Amino acid sequence: MTLQEIKAAIAAGHTVHWATKAYVVILDNIGRYIIKCTDNGYCIGLTHKDGVTMNGSTTDFFIAKQ
Repeated sequence: MTLQEIKAAIAAGHTVHWATKAYVVILDNIGRYIIKCTDNGYCIGLTHKDGVTMNGSTTDFFIAKQ
């Protein structure tokens, strides 16, 4: 998924994962997109400081099938 696809999916109410279902991409309360580990709460920005370069390959992001 591209950065724009991820943002659109989150805006539409979908849960976006990175690499495994243990990592979810969320929009925090101050408007940052972050990748959060559901096991230990560790977070990393979805992108580098430039706001464009993603922390992870576009092929690693997915919406889990219900």
